[in-house]
Amino acid sequence: MAKAKTNYTCTECGGIVNKWAGQCPACGQWNTLVETVIEASVNRFSGKHQSLAQTAPVLNLAEIEAADIPRFSTGIEEFDRVLGGGMVPGGVVLIGGDPGIGKSTLLLQTLANLAREKKVLYVSGEESGAQIALRAHRLALDTRELALQAEIQLEKILNTLADHRPQVVVIDSIQTLYSDALSSAPGSVAQVRECAAQLTRVAKTMNITMILVGHVTKEGALAGPRVLEHIVDTVLYFEGDTHSSFRLVRAIKNRFGAVNELGVFAMTERGLKGVSNPSALFLSQHETQVAGSCVMVTQEGTRPLLVEIQALVDSSFAPNAKRLSVGLEQNRLAMLLAVLHRHAGVAAFDQDVFINAVGGVKIAEPAADLAVLLAINSSMRNKPLPRHLVVFGEVGLAGEIRPAPRGQERLKEAAKLGFRIAMIPKANAPKQKIDGLTIIAVDRIDEAMNRIRDVDDLG
Repeated sequence: MAKAKTNYTCTECGGIVNKWAGQCPACGQWNTLVETVIEASVNRFSGKHQSLAQTAPVLNLAEIEAADIPRFSTGIEEFDRVLGGGMVPGGVVLIGGDPGIGKSTLLLQTLANLAREKKVLYVSGEESGAQIALRAHRLALDTRELALQAEIQLEKILNTLADHRPQVVVIDSIQTLYSDALSSAPGSVAQVRECAAQLTRVAKTMNITMILVGHVTKEGALAGPRVLEHIVDTVLYFEGDTHSSFRLVRAIKNRFGAVNELGVFAMTERGLKGVSNPSALFLSQHETQVAGSCVMVTQEGTRPLLVEIQALVDSSFAPNAKRLSVGLEQNRLAMLLAVLHRHAGVAAFDQDVFINAVGGVKIAEPAADLAVLLAINSSMRNKPLPRHLVVFGEVGLAGEIRPAPRGQERLKEAAKLGFRIAMIPKANAPKQKIDGLTIIAVDRIDEAMNRIRDVDDLG
């Protein structure tokens, strides 16, 4: 197969050069030239191509029938939740995560489950067949109907898909593939983009559910061009500490379901197992109440989760006090400390402040603000918060406590797990009483601090 002609295009300004260079001659940016294929030009006035292709018909959106998307289960309940209810025929899923976190293990378990009813194919570019067979044996999986191909050349993989016509395909990983049409090495921007585009086109044409495994950078983002995330239908991220047995799978993009859904898994000797009650993972079991600990209800997609926020405030002996946050946004911590000083009279400018979300979960929503401030105040006073207290609420720069979405669902989840006191924004106060739950509705941060001191004996 003859190689197609290529040139190099700048990702910043779009300039085109024939040879690669470290600096773009047009805009002067460094390391922005990527290899692209030159499409053969066609003279539409020549006699060879007189007939023009028919254009797609233009339809009125109201006339198009909106049918439910057919789905099929992966056999793993938590994985189905993240995908929005199951896999979609013709859908392309991109899943990324740190090395050794369990991507290949989860996908091998998924294909083993699907192989009982569907035709599946596992394409491995990183491991040999013997290595995958050893992992399947260790996980005690039934792989009699699971087809495997160890290949990294795109054209051979496409021929295999055309011959065998599988229904579900796993590509592990997209960074190892290369196309003969490009001369760059596997893993380069041009190769990743071209291979992903070709595989996505085939998946849509042949109605194949395709899962692409992607590498991540040291910052945790998916490696390769950002267009990779735009091509696919669903983007999933593996989260969690490799030294812990718990894994979190989060949906960042999903054209067929809700985003920010969270699946919780436990790594066992038999692979990844779904956790039915994930709130128990993120709550430390203290024999007695400890200072600096506060439980909040966060909303991950459609699922409310109870997470323990821990704070440690200690005297600083350095010119600049430390501000460290694990699992929460660090810049927001500095803002909250300023609000605490200005509107509640609690100063921490000479204190080192450390914040941690227990269990390795990452909380991005601002509804954790009130829990963070109550945990900091508890640590500074060295006095535990009331037992069975749960809180949520966003804190504004003016000291007001703003409501959080889906407050009723958060309160019901807290009551179900045995919490008896809830400090929430006044706008989230339920109209009907929730059995077993005492509601403390507050409007400002100074009011919240005063009410906490008043209810210390309720715990």
